[in-house]
Amino acid sequence: MSKVCSICGKSKMSGNKVSHSNRKTPKTYSANLKKVKLDGETSAQYVCTRCLRTLSKQD
Repeated sequence: MSKVCSICGKSKMSGNKVSHSNRKTPKTYSANLKKVKLDGETSAQYVCTRCLRTLSKQD
């Protein structure tokens, strides 16, 4: 399974790495994902920390 948030679908993002001399090279940024067992689930799923925070507020 690829690293994608099972709730919102957030995955890798792309951008530029900028050096001190201001040269730009392509770079990928990974989403901040945690493997969590949700309520009523038997297996763990990847969930981003933003969704975890939202879920904890709803409880």
